[in-house]
Formats: sequence, structure tokens, C-alpha cells
Amino acid sequence: MTERTGLASAFLESAGWGTAAKTPLAGDASARRYFRLKRGDLAAVLMDAPADRGEDIAPFVRMARWLRGAGFSAPDILAEDADRGFLLLEDLGDDLFASLMAEDPSREVPLYSAAADFLTDLHRHQPPGWLVPYDPRTLGEMVRITSEWYLPALGADPSAAEDLPALVRDAGERLLSDTSVVCLRDFHAENLIWLPEREGTARVGLLDFQDAFAGHPAYDLVSLLQDARRDVPRPVEAMIVARFLDANGYEHERFSAAYALLGAQRNLRILGVFARLALSAGKPQYLRLIPRVWGYVRRNLAHPELAALARLVGESFPDPEPKTLRKIAERCLPPFP
Repeated sequence: MTERTGLASAFLESAGWGTAAKTPLAGDASARRYFRLKRGDLAAVLMDAPADRGEDIAPFVRMARWLRGAGFSAPDILAEDADRGFLLLEDLGDDLFASLMAEDPSREVPLYSAAADFLTDLHRHQPPGWLVPYDPRTLGEMVRITSEWYLPALGADPSAAEDLPALVRDAGERLLSDTSVVCLRDFHAENLIWLPEREGTARVGLLDFQDAFAGHPAYDLVSLLQDARRDVPRPVEAMIVARFLDANGYEHERFSAAYALLGAQRNLRILGVFARLALSAGKPQYLRLIPRVWGYVRRNLAHPELAALARLVGESFPDPEPKTLRKIAERCLPPFP
């Protein structure tokens, strides 16, 4: 038994779940681990978020309580140990949007519609004062990881993209309105659970929101519809964007420019994150997602308002050829023990 395992056992014992059967659940890109607990007919989820691996449960706890207070379906927190990084959470089940749509593609439109309606409802709530604002400068700084990790991984010169943050910032100052709403940041089909027994937007169960911020209304919509892990049919994307625009009364031309900019910014950053995960965390599986993400970048940069950004990316970023990605995979460090 490792020290961490012993600490987890002690936490579960103190919470009354010491005798529960424990089964690992799929994790995410972080160092957090999740386990489903079964105790008779009862179920719960253990989140193991070790501080020595850079994890902090406080943002998750604070955001979960705010979301639940607003009537949304974040998991209830049953027990917590902030010092050691453990949470005992309500089990929202296994009906991930991604799984349901993989089993039955006809569910894409109703599930994505429900998710877009959730965002409309979420955006009606004033962002809590403790959420960090993602202004144009912050959005620009967030893409530094792309030149620091992604370009060197491809064998390209990172200095050729040194103006990338400034171009993103400048485009943001032109195209993003002052509208600031709650953004959950990683709002996509593998972080949403369908809860049909609940009503309204509470049917959308939420799993990953600890990195929430205050930002533009298009951000989470881009996260939902330009999913690094699955292809969303273009007609479905267009239909859901139109639904969101109609529900909120946004002007189409201006919103589409903001959507394209945030799509380019988010996906450029993801390229850097995936390269770092592969090369420094021993997770080469993320390299398989890069061609899809690169496709989103190219599509968003076709918007006429992003001509300067498109020119820099076109001149500095080579296409992620399969042989190049294989070479990157060969350089990956072993995963953490």
C-alpha cells in the first residue's frame, strides 16, 4: 500500500465509506484520479487530487457550490479533505454525452441543443466576483504554450511565432465585446452527463469546471462544438450556433467573428497543451487528436477578420504530418508512476 492509498483509505473511513468497493474511472488531462465507490445500493465518486502534483480541490469545491446554488447539476460534495486533496462526490452516473452520441448519432442534435440551452441559462447569472476575467491580454498570453511546446515538437522555429500572443490580443480588443459571462472552459461531450430524470437545464450534468473564468459568451460554445475528441458534423454545429444566437439575441456577424477568434485561440492553445502532455507527462495518446485540432485552427482562421493571425500561422506552423507525430511519440517520457 502506498502512502497515498493509505491516506485515501483513511479519508473514506472517516466519511463512512471505508468498506465500499472501489473501481477506477477514466481520468482527464490532469493529475487527478477518480474512483467509483459502491456500498450496497449506494454509489459515490472519490476524487484524488494530490497537491504535490499541482492539484488543488478548492476551485472545484467553490465552483460546484456556486453552480448548485444556481440550480445546475454539479455533483454534490459529500465529504472533503482540502489539505490532502480528496473529495467524495455525488455519482451522476455513466451517461456521458459522448457515449450516448457514439451509440446513437441521432441523439446529437437534442443533446447539443440541451447543452446550448444550458449555456443560455448559465449566462443569465452574474459571474461571481472571484472568477478570473479572461480579457484579450489574457487570451493572448494563453497561446504562448503553442510556440513553447508545439512548434519545437514539430521541429519548427518558435521565434517565428513570437508575435502570436500580441495578434490574439489585438484581435480580441477589436472583436470581443465587454459582455462577460461564466465560462466553464472545458465544456464538451466527455464532461457532460445526461440526467433525463431532472428538469430543464438541470438535465445537463457537469463534471469539469474547476478552471471556470469570466469571459465571452462564445467561449464555451466553441469548446462544445469544436471538440478535440470527436467530430461534430458541420450542419449540427451551424444549427446549434443558430439556436444559441436566437435564444440570446446576438448579432450574427459580430458573434461569428468572436466565435472564430475564440475557436482559433482555444485550439492553438490545445496544440501546445497536447504537445506538453506528450513530451513532459508521458501521454502520447493526445498526439492522435492534433490533426482534428489543427483542422479547427485552419477553419477558424479563414474568417476575414483574422487575416493577420492567419498569415502568421500559415507562415510559421507546418502541417502536423503523421510521420512527424510518430517521431514526437517516440520522444515521449514515461508516464508518472
